[in-house]
Amino acid sequence: MKFNYITTPEKARVEVDGTRRYQWGEKLPSVTTILSAVPDQGKAIALARWRERVGEEEAEKIKNDAAVRGTIMHRILEGEMTGERHADLTPRGIEAGILAQQIIDHGFLKNLNEVWGNEIMLAYDGLYAGTADVVGVYKNQECIIDFKQSNNPKTKRQCEDYFNQAAAYAMAHNDMYGTKICSGMILVSVMGGDVTEFWLKPDEFRARSEIWLQKVSDYWQYHVPRPKPQEPGATEEFECPSF
Repeated sequence: MKFNYITTPEKARVEVDGTRRYQWGEKLPSVTTILSAVPDQGKAIALARWRERVGEEEAEKIKNDAAVRGTIMHRILEGEMTGERHADLTPRGIEAGILAQQIIDHGFLKNLNEVWGNEIMLAYDGLYAGTADVVGVYKNQECIIDFKQSNNPKTKRQCEDYFNQAAAYAMAHNDMYGTKICSGMILVSVMGGDVTEFWLKPDEFRARSEIWLQKVSDYWQYHVPRPKPQEPGATEEFECPSF
């Protein structure tokens, strides 16, 4: 399946007041910006305690190192899919290479049935925008595929934002391209560890979409200094296949 994905410069990511937005006619907040602004209470408390424990300077260093490492890891994995190999011999680049190789060794390429696109810019109903790592078919399931890296193993409970992110991208892709994606695959590669797969399954998709739309509504109501656009509508009614 092929789509004429939008890649024009005016749809590029921009920074506004330290937050990521997308120039999509107007500057739309990114999915990650909304998730940061409207966190789950438990996550917000845990994050605050962690920053207090390690100190603000060290917390920022860990955060920035992880961001650089994650960007390079994504670039390496994209290169594996397109045949354009990428090597980075900086300290963060070497770490990213190890994390990417763990995902490959886990069987990612073998289980990837179709790649519809990489780094796909998406937007939903004038409310948010974002970039999906991969859209395609994984283990015979149409889905959003997201790569994550971590210093420590993750539990499903710790992946709430990842599931919200996958639902957000699936909704946007369905809205823009008329698809019926209702699954997400999150691959978490752990430094010095292994790779864990977390599925957003079709029978969880509608509830997850409603959680995400509530966060979008809260963001526009409480975090944007201008009139809120129309309320996000209900998700389109279609039958999600089981697997």
